[in-house]
Amino acid sequence: MRVENEQYRSIWLNESGLEVRIIDQTELPHRFVVRQLSNLEEVASAITSMQVRGAPLIGVAAAYGMYLAMLEDPSDHAVEAAHASLIATRPTAVNLRWALDQMKKTLHTTTVEQRVEIAKQTASEMSDDDVKLNESIGDHGLDLLQKIDSKREGAGPLNILTHCNAGWLATVDWGTALAPIYKAHDAGIPVHVLVDETRPRNQGANITAWELGQHGVPHTIIADNAGGHLMQQGMVDLCIVGSDRTTASGDVCNKIGTYLKALSAHDNNVPFYVALPSSTIDWTISDGAQDIQIEQRAPEELSVVKGIQESGEIVSVNIYPEGSEVSNYAFDVTPSKYVTALITERGICEATEESMKSMFSDLADG
Repeated sequence: MRVENEQYRSIWLNESGLEVRIIDQTELPHRFVVRQLSNLEEVASAITSMQVRGAPLIGVAAAYGMYLAMLEDPSDHAVEAAHASLIATRPTAVNLRWALDQMKKTLHTTTVEQRVEIAKQTASEMSDDDVKLNESIGDHGLDLLQKIDSKREGAGPLNILTHCNAGWLATVDWGTALAPIYKAHDAGIPVHVLVDETRPRNQGANITAWELGQHGVPHTIIADNAGGHLMQQGMVDLCIVGSDRTTASGDVCNKIGTYLKALSAHDNNVPFYVALPSSTIDWTISDGAQDIQIEQRAPEELSVVKGIQESGEIVSVNIYPEGSEVSNYAFDVTPSKYVTALITERGICEATEESMKSMFSDLADG
C-alpha cells in the first residue's frame, strides 16, 4: 500500500519479531497512526474494536495473536485458550476461523519447544500468502476491466461503484475489490470510483476514499442511498464489492447495505462482481440468509460520529435523539442470483456451486 509515497503493509512484525504493528483504522482518515501489539489480549482488542478489520486482515491478525500467545506460554492449554479467545472476537467473517484453525492444527503437530518459531513462521507465511492471493485477484480483475472498457461506447472514465472498504486495509496488501481498480489505474485505464460512504462506520468515506486518494485514483464519495439513483441514470458501469463470507452456493455476506446495491444493479442491468480469496469461502454452508450469523454491534457506531474541527482536534458527537432505541446489524447476505461473477485468485467464476467447485475442487472436497 502507498501512504505518502511510502510502501506499507497493514500488519507486520517489528524488527525484533516480538511485537506486531498495525495501522489503526479507527484513526483514519484524519490521522495515520501505527500501533504496536504486544500480547494476545491487545490483538483481540484490536480486532474487536476494529483497529484492524476486513476479513482477510482479521485472519492474519489472529494468526499473529496466536504467535504472541506462544511467546508467553507454548503449552497445549495456551493454544486452546488463545484459539477460543480470538475466535470470539468477530463471529461473521470466516477467515478468522480459517486462520485460527490452521494455526491450532499446525501447533498441535509440533513439540512445545518448537511452537514459538513455528507459530511465527506460519503466521508470516499467511501474511505473505494473503498478499500474493490479493495481487492475483487484482490481475484477474484487471483483465475483466480491460474487456469491459474496450466494449464501452463514448468517452469518459469507467465508473465503478464499491461499498465499504475492500482495499489495502481490509487485507495485508492490495485488497480484494480495490485490487483490480489499482491495477487498472496503474495500467492507464481511466477509472473513476463511486465510493459509498457505508454507514454506520463510514468505512467507504473514511477508509476507501483515503486509500484511493493516496494512490491517486479519481473518486467521488456518495451517500449510501444514492447508488440506486446513479445506476438508474446510467452513471455506473459496474459494481465491485468484497466478501466476509461466501457460501458454497455463491451467496455473499458483506457489509450491511451490499444487498441493496445488488438489487439496484440487478434492476438496472449493471454487472455486480464480488472479489474474494478462496479463504473467504465457507464450504460447509449453502444458505447464507439462514446459516450465517449476522453480527450485531454497539449502537454507538450508529449514534456517534467522529470528525475533525478546524483546530485539528478530533471530536465525537451524538446525532440521535436521546432515548431512541438503536439497532446495528453489521452485515447482510446477497443471494447468488444477484451476483454476476466472483473474482478470485484463480480466475473468474459464476456464483454457483458447480462453477465454484470446478475452480476449487481441491478445497471444496476437503
